[in-house]
Amino acid sequence: MTPTDPQPVWFAMRATYRREMIAKRALEAFGIESFVPMHYELRREQGRMRRRLVPAIHNLIFVYAEPAALQAVKAKMPYLQYMTRRVEGQMQGEKIVVPTAQMEAFMAAAGSFDEGMTYLGPQEVQLEKGLRVRIHGGACDGREGYLVKVPGYRNRRVVVAIEGVVAVALAEVKPEQIEKI
Repeated sequence: MTPTDPQPVWFAMRATYRREMIAKRALEAFGIESFVPMHYELRREQGRMRRRLVPAIHNLIFVYAEPAALQAVKAKMPYLQYMTRRVEGQMQGEKIVVPTAQMEAFMAAAGSFDEGMTYLGPQEVQLEKGLRVRIHGGACDGREGYLVKVPGYRNRRVVVAIEGVVAVALAEVKPEQIEKI
């Protein structure tokens, strides 16, 4: 699937200056689906600690839309930008389009708001060195990912990733819950 197809696809995008939630609300007003990875964070407000649901990775938003429709809406939102990857021999990068199955797996993992999850940049984890696994039982039942060593943690963890954009390391999983794929 390419960004020029008339069918809707998932685009990885940036909303500059931490405006990902503003972009999400604006896209919803236009009838366009979007996803912002969220997590709970303790914040001091009026002298008290409060637990708030906030974006896990600032400026990151995934948008599900037809390319032409998104381009029309994007013209009204200058702070919303496509994420691109470099292509050799080309001046401009290629827009990052996330396969639907990969995006659904990521949304299932990131949508749980589990406090044991860790978000990682694409350079922080080497999926090539990991073992492809499926989890059976527990809160992560049915999820697939890679079992890899995550920097800063003693045990290996299951990671669900969107190549070149973001990865989420799930909470520790017991060895008996892991099935090699």
